[in-house]
Amino acid sequence: MWDKEVTPSDELRTWFHHDPAADFAEFTRRYEAELTGPRQREGLRHLRALAGDAPVTLLTASKDPAHSHVAVLLEHVREA
Repeated sequence: MWDKEVTPSDELRTWFHHDPAADFAEFTRRYEAELTGPRQREGLRHLRALAGDAPVTLLTASKDPAHSHVAVLLEHVREA
């Protein structure tokens, strides 16, 4: 399942991957701000519900998952 509601916006993703001055702390701050939107909160609730019922695997094509949206998303899923 791909839940687009909890992925970073195209604008944020492009900035992070293509701007040499971009850093992970700033990416995290911006992504967490995006996750406060109503659709994003609903997507997080859905993901938390799935994770409460069975193991959930988060996938990414990032070469550095520890410094990608998956690391941030995982923390938000675990907050439940």
